Amino acid sequence: MTVKEMADKLVAWIREKVKEGGCQGVVLGLSGGLDSAVVAALCKRAFPENSLGLIMPCHSDPQDASDAELVARRLALPTKTVVLDRVYDALIQALRGSPYVPGERSLALANIKPRLRMTVLYYWANELNYLVVGTGNKSEVTIGYFTKYGDGGVDILPLAGLVKAQVRELARYLDIPEAIINKPPSAGLWQGQTDEDEIGLTYAVLDNYLLTGEAPPQAAKRIEELRARSRHKRQPPAIPPF
Repeated sequence: MTVKEMADKLVAWIREKVKEGGCQGVVLGLSGGLDSAVVAALCKRAFPENSLGLIMPCHSDPQDASDAELVARRLALPTKTVVLDRVYDALIQALRGSPYVPGERSLALANIKPRLRMTVLYYWANELNYLVVGTGNKSEVTIGYFTKYGDGGVDILPLAGLVKAQVRELARYLDIPEAIINKPPSAGLWQGQTDEDEIGLTYAVLDNYLLTGEAPPQAAKRIEELRARSRHKRQPPAIPPF
């Protein structure tokens, strides 16, 4: 399948899923990263008049919002910006009785950010009768590199069949700015955080393993461990068999 054919099929699939859901369009989180840029481009092609990108900084690197705006301008995609800093601070204070400390590294605290963004996405989805489009790719979904009920809380995942390298190839076809394509992948959980450092693998190794089954033994072991440990994220909540 050519890149053009892939893009056309994904655009048609998004339209089909929105129609099946009885909805009028699509809303997505625009993070300033590669995956969200590609999803935004596909959504704009699927629904030129009914696509909305939400920029949702939460103690984020200002460059991420600038990159998100760059993508939106390139695509002529309407956006809304919802700054979540104060909401996040108030919730942290309520949860533990002490304020958030900038630069603090805690997975429990970091995961609140994508869950707040999920709430914002579904607010606008409900207001507009849109579907929430997720940005996770196959590399991330397979090993559970997403927040349950956060960036994993979406209606459809157009990129979940593509590894990161394929998403990058699609980005070039869709004319995503090179600065976005070459940007180090990061979930923006804390200052300086990168996906590859947190995963403990490069996307090149992970992608190759998912496509060919080949990887250095230690890398293969880690991928399978991550896949098994995160299985619950890819399934509905467990129900007793009686």
